[in-house]
Amino acid sequence: MVLAAAERRDLAYDPGVMPTETSSPTDDRPRCFWAGSDPLYLAYHDEEWGVPVRAERKLFEMLILEGAQAGLSWITILRRRESYRRAFDGFDPEQIAAYGPKKIGALLADEGIIRNRAKIEAAIGNAQACLRLRDEPEGLSGFLWRFVGGAPLQNRRRERSDVPAETAESKAMSKELRKRGFRFVGPTICYAFMQAVGMVNDHQVSCFRHRELAGKPRRQSGPS
Repeated sequence: MVLAAAERRDLAYDPGVMPTETSSPTDDRPRCFWAGSDPLYLAYHDEEWGVPVRAERKLFEMLILEGAQAGLSWITILRRRESYRRAFDGFDPEQIAAYGPKKIGALLADEGIIRNRAKIEAAIGNAQACLRLRDEPEGLSGFLWRFVGGAPLQNRRRERSDVPAETAESKAMSKELRKRGFRFVGPTICYAFMQAVGMVNDHQVSCFRHRELAGKPRRQSGPS
């Protein structure tokens, strides 16, 4: 999800929690420009996007879903999230890393997911790369969070134009992930990932969620 790129700057979720769809288009709380009126999207914005995620399987899921979203709208992936979880064995890296031609064929025939061979094969390669990172002391979570110094960056985005498509941090993350064999992890995808899993607080300052997620700022970046 590439919020940084615009309309899909909408993902920060905890894969273990599905939106409750309790948000309503008639709810008059101020929200980010991209939240729209779709109940699923509203719930995603209100409950998931920008919430810090540190669990490794959840971070891995988000990386795969962000890659699957490339070239598409985020809502396309959001509506298929449960199908992805089913098709990819709950995003267990060990199982995905072992997928062979038969499983790839089944995924290409699965109408519940985006049937793109390059993205499916990238997910398998990313699972293998994820397992290699497990052998490092910091693991996947520590590796990813180090690009923001271990704590969320507190941005102060006021206008749509204030939100970048990529940052120095997302470029650095992309470079290191690629070096370790990950695919579909360009700087824009990485920034959308960072927004989604709460590595940055990119809710607009006028949005009610910005203050709720801000806590005590460690450091700020972006236009004020």
